[in-house]
Amino acid sequence: MEHKPIIIGVAGGSASGKTTVSQAILRRVGADRIAYIPHDLYYRDLSHLPFEQRARFNFDHPDALDNELLVAHLDALAAGHPVEVPTYDFATYARLPETRTILPRPVILIEGILIFAEPVLRRRMQVKLFVDADADLRFIRRLKRDVEERGRSVDSVIDQYLNTVRLMHLEFVEPTKRYADLIIPEGGRNTIAIDMLVARIESELQHTLS
Repeated sequence: MEHKPIIIGVAGGSASGKTTVSQAILRRVGADRIAYIPHDLYYRDLSHLPFEQRARFNFDHPDALDNELLVAHLDALAAGHPVEVPTYDFATYARLPETRTILPRPVILIEGILIFAEPVLRRRMQVKLFVDADADLRFIRRLKRDVEERGRSVDSVIDQYLNTVRLMHLEFVEPTKRYADLIIPEGGRNTIAIDMLVARIESELQHTLS
């Protein structure tokens, strides 16, 4: 690539609407111009641990994520090289052997609850967004998602939320709101914020590619 890509981070609490905002960006800017990387694909592999121990692991602490690999991938994409992104099975808490090829694009879009908690990641982002939503709404969305899409039981979702998710959100996620260039209340329903964001991305692209 002749020009360095624009790196955009979309952070926020669990089930705050980050994916909805990211998908809106992909549709409006064009998926062919964006390398989209969900941070939760970079959970560390726990397949060496018994399943019961994996289930009790604190997935909402920054140390649960392989940020060294993500940084290496961002730098490779910025240099114009494709990367092999890991895949993760949320039902078994383990990485799968398959990877997915991500090609370099003019825009790199990273999404995740903890992407602003790591200075090494923040330094690579030109645009930082924080998607904000009330805690009760986020819990309802998380419960529905984890039961329907990730094969979890209602009790396990509630236990995880009370034991780690809520506490880690208050300690590690909520404080990173101060790093955001734009805070988006109501996530994907906030069409005004998304219009402003897309206009900013298009302006950055025109400037970068001119």
